[in-house]
Amino acid sequence: MEDISCQVLVIGAGPGGYVAAIRAAQLGLDTVIVEGDRAGGTCLIRGCIPSKALIHAAERMHHLSQHVEGHMGMKIDGDVTLNMQELVSWKDEIVSKLNKGVEHLLKTAGAKLISGWATFKDAKHCTVETKDGEVNIEAENVILATGSSPIELPFMKFDEKYICSSTGALDLDSLPEKVAIIGGGYIGLELGIALRRLGSDVTVIEGLDKVLAIFDDELRRPLTTWLRKNGVTSHVNCLAQGAEIKGESVELSWKDGDGGMQSGIFDKVLVTVGRRPNTQGWGLEKMGLRMDSSERFIRIDDKCKTSMRGVYAIGDVAGEPMLAHRASAQGEMVAEIIAGHKRSFDPVAIPAIVFTEPEIVCVGMTPDEAKDAGEEIITGKFPLAANGRALTMEAEKTGGFVRVVARESDHVILGIQATGSHVSELSGEFVLALEMGALLEDIAGTIHAHPTMTESFHEGVLKTLGHAIHSA
Repeated sequence: MEDISCQVLVIGAGPGGYVAAIRAAQLGLDTVIVEGDRAGGTCLIRGCIPSKALIHAAERMHHLSQHVEGHMGMKIDGDVTLNMQELVSWKDEIVSKLNKGVEHLLKTAGAKLISGWATFKDAKHCTVETKDGEVNIEAENVILATGSSPIELPFMKFDEKYICSSTGALDLDSLPEKVAIIGGGYIGLELGIALRRLGSDVTVIEGLDKVLAIFDDELRRPLTTWLRKNGVTSHVNCLAQGAEIKGESVELSWKDGDGGMQSGIFDKVLVTVGRRPNTQGWGLEKMGLRMDSSERFIRIDDKCKTSMRGVYAIGDVAGEPMLAHRASAQGEMVAEIIAGHKRSFDPVAIPAIVFTEPEIVCVGMTPDEAKDAGEEIITGKFPLAANGRALTMEAEKTGGFVRVVARESDHVILGIQATGSHVSELSGEFVLALEMGALLEDIAGTIHAHPTMTESFHEGVLKTLGHAIHSA
């Protein structure tokens, strides 16, 4: 048994955890980070990165298939085929490269990485079960970054062969012919659309009256149009009731909005009804920490401090939005607070991005949110069909646009939303504008390179001001 004491103990090496550990070590703090799986956490190993690799491959497959019929003067003779095992292997290579990169960064910064499962005895002491035996750790400061896991339906347990979580969906050994997605949120639609573009027949079962209900109808419309045109079946106001494995297939049953029972036979059922914070199985109940009003998340203040002195919580375990970039920003901040810097977590906006086809970006307030907050607003919408770069990349085909929301009295930008192919890459400019308190005139007076997609933001601002150049 080994005994260790340290200034900073980080639990979980996801984006928030490893950023916290790297920054703490850079600041000269004796830092230990514990991870039960592989460094990188859900985002790198089982979520953001592998899913985006799959989405990119699906986009490439779709483009290649277009050339079978002939497109852009290019034609492929013969069939475009997919080897799912090789695709998954390619995805795993990316994950492994980034995993090794995180481990290298931790080592270079001077943080000690311990692989094992930590269980807390009290707020500052834990025991880690490693392959080489137990390690007891005493820490002056603890940063909890335990992340989240897919929610499992009690009547539809994951076996990752027929009933899959998002994790299992990223490790398919063959492309399923028919897939059912339980939950029409961003995770289900990202994976469902990727599978559809690879060639699967996809059906979405959603309990609410619309898919991706977190966004307004105008922002959702290009997505729902794509789903309809590409043969994705959406059953809304429907609740899954159960699944029975029959041979090599699954019979899924669901209740429709009228109370009637429906069923279908699928090769795979993917359950994406949300994620839950990882608060069980590591001794949280022995740490004396208060939970928030929902009793789901650890309660924190604007410095990510919990109710116990010297204990911090960041990322998914500490509330919404459950996004990797929020966790990373919190992790960096907490490390600096422990080192004596004056910091607080008070971003103007945290960008939300859905990597569907088309992509959706939302930063700051939507028009409805601004009105609900009592703001008198002006808005402008610029279609990607009028952007030269979008046309050269065929990004206009999705009916996408950039929408700008500003306060009428002083022209302060309150929010920016966009939908369309490749618009995720505009999110940095959007959030920077809000964080800097930009006025419409600030963006209007900034020269944007031509031809680029960023011009669509500039034109959206001009449209808001009432003098758009390239749209009516």
